[in-house]
Amino acid sequence: MNLLRIASRVFAPFPALLLCFGIAGMSTESAAKSAPNTFPCVAEADLEKSIAQEAALEEFTCFMKNWGGAETLHFKVSIRNVSDTPQRYRVNIFLDNGKAVGGWIPRKTKKGLVQPGQTGGFVYPVGGMPDKPKTIILKITTASQ
Repeated sequence: MNLLRIASRVFAPFPALLLCFGIAGMSTESAAKSAPNTFPCVAEADLEKSIAQEAALEEFTCFMKNWGGAETLHFKVSIRNVSDTPQRYRVNIFLDNGKAVGGWIPRKTKKGLVQPGQTGGFVYPVGGMPDKPKTIILKITTASQ
């Protein structure tokens, strides 16, 4: 019994120490995973934009990330609401090879819409796209359009 008490006192700090190192390692690793290397999707001349007057395009960048077991192109889109009413935006991205992606910002309305002056965004992966396109058509409308 005494041997058990001695062992528990000697080794008691080790699990806490390992936990601290584990958390520190995880935070560094997750920070590296959440900060992909972004790059311009195409040259400005090769990007055709149609953006609703209630929206301002804050960010439109690309990055490569593993998705579905392969390195895949992802579009990061951020939109600022420049109107005086809450908005929901529809994003469509059409590529030169016939592929298209898109969706809603915000994706779900349970937490509300994008408020005036606020920014909403989403990341759209393009399945089966291992490199960037030559041309893009970006269309952003409001839910009411």
